Amino acid sequence: MQGILGESLPRRFALGAGATLALGGIATGLAPAATGAARGTAEPPVVYGPLPKPGRHDAPLSIGSLVFPLMDQIDFTGPFEVFARIPNATVQIVAKTTDPVYDVKGLTVTPTVSIAQTSLFDILHVAGGLGQQALMDDEEVMLLIRRHADASRLVFSVCTGALLCGAAGLLKGRQATTHWAALDLLKFYGASPVRSRVVVDGNYISTAGVTAGLDGALVVASLLRGDKIAEEIQLDIQYAPNPVFHSGTPEEAGTDVIDAFFEIYGRNKEAREIEAHRFAAKLGVEVDAK
Repeated sequence: MQGILGESLPRRFALGAGATLALGGIATGLAPAATGAARGTAEPPVVYGPLPKPGRHDAPLSIGSLVFPLMDQIDFTGPFEVFARIPNATVQIVAKTTDPVYDVKGLTVTPTVSIAQTSLFDILHVAGGLGQQALMDDEEVMLLIRRHADASRLVFSVCTGALLCGAAGLLKGRQATTHWAALDLLKFYGASPVRSRVVVDGNYISTAGVTAGLDGALVVASLLRGDKIAEEIQLDIQYAPNPVFHSGTPEEAGTDVIDAFFEIYGRNKEAREIEAHRFAAKLGVEVDAK
């Protein structure tokens, strides 16, 4: 199987038995949730949309990672481990101010630059987490995302960072993914939801929930610097998932585990659903009532 730059696809990115990856289109061969459960996998690792992919080059890369209160820190720190190892690349931690930011579990992250102090990065990395909801109408954040998209810079969202990109109008007509519990909301922002760890659609790359940011960052490294660099980084950080438990997707998790999840986050999902309907009206997105 060929990789994203015509090279052999690394074993890490190989699809499961019986699955196929249609480059330039939607993944096929992985269908309903029941099939995913039977195979022990719920989605392909990467899907490519119809728009041209970012091209490989060796020029310096500037990367800005947007952080905010109550984010999921691994949405930032996972990709950071990859981005910081990309040759000839620099990473800045961006927030509304340079005051310390506390993630949803209390970890402190110190921004290096405020949004007001930034220009354009080559890559804008947008994290997700519960704190995303407080920024959905924040014009400074929306403008940051729009400026990068309008300038054809690469915008990379992790988890519910996709909803921030949706609020900025970036998802209309795009294929995208996000955390499994919010995937059905992407249509309200004009996107075609795709069940995949990573979705590449032109200059917008989105990932599924939380840990999928590592996969997405490796895809970014591969697109911009080549598969060999991505593989070297993967080995450096010893990213070789072999989980002790197999409840990382709703297809694999037991109903008791899923019920426990919604006992904690059910209200948050309801709030996001209300918000999604509001944004559909704001963006002029017509959603099938089914």
